[in-house]
Amino acid sequence: MDSRFSEIIQLIKRSRADAIKAVNYELINLYWNIGEHISIKIQNSEWGDSVVSELAKFIKKTEPELKGFSDKNIWRMKQFYETYKDLPKLSTALRQISWSHNLSIFSRCKSSEEREFYLNASKSENYSVRELDRQISSSLFERKMISSVNPSTVLRDSTSNISNSFQDSYIFEFLGLPEIHSESELQLELVKQMKFFILELGKDFLFISEEYKLQVGNSDFYIDLLFYHRGLQCLVAFELKTDKFRPEHLGQLNFYLEALDRDVRKPNENPSIGILLCKDKDNEVVEYALSRSLSPTLVSEYKTQLPDKKILQMKLHQIFEGGSKKQNS
Repeated sequence: MDSRFSEIIQLIKRSRADAIKAVNYELINLYWNIGEHISIKIQNSEWGDSVVSELAKFIKKTEPELKGFSDKNIWRMKQFYETYKDLPKLSTALRQISWSHNLSIFSRCKSSEEREFYLNASKSENYSVRELDRQISSSLFERKMISSVNPSTVLRDSTSNISNSFQDSYIFEFLGLPEIHSESELQLELVKQMKFFILELGKDFLFISEEYKLQVGNSDFYIDLLFYHRGLQCLVAFELKTDKFRPEHLGQLNFYLEALDRDVRKPNENPSIGILLCKDKDNEVVEYALSRSLSPTLVSEYKTQLPDKKILQMKLHQIFEGGSKKQNS
């Protein structure tokens, strides 16, 4: 890089970071205020519990361009407010991390001390959501409590930059902007090419979304590709993994199918189908995930109309090799 312009680049980056922080502050403040409003109304018996679903439907009908206001997320806002309303000293830290960070902390942590620890850690270390979840799963707080290790040393085991810590889908939904994906360029290219290939297989596949968001409890999950199959009258979820096949990949996909059938599938539709595509350096693996409740007749029909595994393996090999050459060129 031309050293003459390095200071200008730093000015741009700092201003962008400040702008994102300001938007995030307003988003968290909005969610807090909505949660407070609903909580007080329900507590005073002015509104019933069903008001959350009614509100979500009202927003979707009257303001369809507004995103991030599903009934699940509105319930989270209420929980968020009720979790922290008696802890004013945490007010600043709450607004300096993303909503997805906040979801992980207030839903997974068991005490106000643990929540305070991870709030401060997320802020000071610029954790991505994935890194925050990893630290909670590894019991960083408990290890810090029982050891004599300096907290800052533990916290700096792994850090991420400021842009990663604020690449939150809720911020982009709030602004009405397309989300900036954080996955590798290779992964995104594979998903994109597989999407077009599936559409080319036949007119029965209708594309719904990339990175389709599922809200389960206080966690968000993303399906790589979601289609609807007209002939089978069901949702078809594709998960693409750029590593060796592992049984837990199928477990994750089955979890997605259960969530789809519970929250997305319409009463007249058949149970959802999952197709797992794994590619490592040695081979390609394609596996179907089907509901255990399917009758043998329906299983047979599904397998007849679904893409042949060998065709998918061949295409996966082609696009992976093409993506790898593109990345290495």
